[in-house]
Amino acid sequence: MEIHIGSDHAGFELKEALVDRLEKDGYEVVDYGAYEYDEDDDYVDYVAPVARAVSEATYDTQRDPAHRSVGIVIGGSGQGEAIVANRWPGVRAAVFNGQYEPLDGREVPDEIALSRQHNDANVLSLGARFLAVDEAVDAVERWIETPFSGEERHMRRLEKIAALDYAIRGIGSGEHEGHDHDDDDLIDHGDLR
Repeated sequence: MEIHIGSDHAGFELKEALVDRLEKDGYEVVDYGAYEYDEDDDYVDYVAPVARAVSEATYDTQRDPAHRSVGIVIGGSGQGEAIVANRWPGVRAAVFNGQYEPLDGREVPDEIALSRQHNDANVLSLGARFLAVDEAVDAVERWIETPFSGEERHMRRLEKIAALDYAIRGIGSGEHEGHDHDDDDLIDHGDLR
């Protein structure tokens, strides 16, 4: 597995810890920076290359499907980083700032697991101001190890997201495997049912 990673100053220390851990665990890590702490840097400069690499790997028809390519982006909250990452076609970035634990005792699903099982998230966006290093390491390990469920309902939803990529960005012919709707209809009529 190839893991692309990038962070601004707010996530710099967490990124360094994650790179070290992932490399020790035997993953192929591509670090897009920041390479030093600079409080005036902008997350866009480090997130964009990560998202681009994941996007290109997603649409690379020559790539071995068994060799997954994912991204991890880190900032203060992870929110802006996910917004940037999700601008690239084929990128499905999920934000994680710690598992929600309701005060009323309700059971809630594992957010990390659902991002992979239901949405096949290929970029994880972490908020360094919300997570301790140990929490982030645990989240990343669980995210990497959790497979996509492949259930029909989730496949159908991902196909609709892919159709939006094609329609909005004008990518491809709109005739890809499993795609059986007219791209213009999706946009013009909002027919996502």
